[in-house]
Amino acid sequence: MDMMKVLITGGAGFIGTHTADYFLDKESEVTIFDNFSRKGTWENVAWLKKKYGDKKIKIIEGDIRTEGILDRVVTEQNLVVHLAAQVAVTTSVKNPREDFEINARGTLNLLESVRINSPETTVIYASTNKVYGEMKNLAIEKSEKGYRYVDYPQGMGEQQNLDFHSPYGCSKGAAEQYVHDYSKIYGLKTVVFRQSCIYGTRQFGIEDQGWISWFTIASILNKPTTVYGDGYQVRDVLWVADLVKAYDLAYKNIGTVSGKIYNIGGGVENSLSVNGLLNKLDLKTKPAYSDWRPGDQKVYVSDTRRVREELGWKPETSVDEGLAKLISWTQENKELIASVL
Repeated sequence: MDMMKVLITGGAGFIGTHTADYFLDKESEVTIFDNFSRKGTWENVAWLKKKYGDKKIKIIEGDIRTEGILDRVVTEQNLVVHLAAQVAVTTSVKNPREDFEINARGTLNLLESVRINSPETTVIYASTNKVYGEMKNLAIEKSEKGYRYVDYPQGMGEQQNLDFHSPYGCSKGAAEQYVHDYSKIYGLKTVVFRQSCIYGTRQFGIEDQGWISWFTIASILNKPTTVYGDGYQVRDVLWVADLVKAYDLAYKNIGTVSGKIYNIGGGVENSLSVNGLLNKLDLKTKPAYSDWRPGDQKVYVSDTRRVREELGWKPETSVDEGLAKLISWTQENKELIASVL
């Protein structure tokens, strides 16, 4: 049996590193493509090389915005996991053109490389719940645990109308629809995951991206924090290793799920408000509160029934289990985190 070959764009980032770790552990050959612009990316690659050596890891430093940069690379791959992205709503508002170039144009560049050079390669795309916008038309109510849907007790399903809000929502939404359309028009093997809040180790969180990681780091390194909105906003949260298993299941079942789009997250049972997280952490300094950010949903919880039924997948790590792992890792890596931040 030939060795499986996996290309991960944005492979030195948080989710990318865990995706690489997962497939390397399964004896796959992994190519990491990254522009290494984010803090912590070189440290992540160093960790992977220390764990697995250089033999099965290829590193390509490059920018997804460069047309044709992956033409030769994709021909060798069984699977491409496309994670390279501009990932923060706030950054997209400040620089919408750059956000578009990375997320929308970069994704089109990748799809064209696959279509022209390697149409049998499977492409998995990491989209976002932000494609649904603020969902202001939905009835919500507020309780001590946070906001919740009145009419959707199982969370938000894929049938919800798209309403791209913020440049980030627009660029990610446009990109996912290109991925979806390339399956319909050109027959490419693609799967889109609209991801809710993903958290885990090796996420060097900052205020506008990676909120669970950021608040955890702040509680241990005693950094000041800000809550945007009232803190009652709720997300379903998913431990990163559980997400990567879904990527693998999508690849293994591509014959039946190609062209599909899935909402994926921790689901109702793994939902958490910002205030709920703060209550679980030992913040030495009370957070400041500031205005809501553009396009911020008061509640977003994924209805995961479709991905559970069609992929045989489910989250395996509870909020308390995941948070305990994250706190432990953060405490053990304080010097690394401080150097990266």
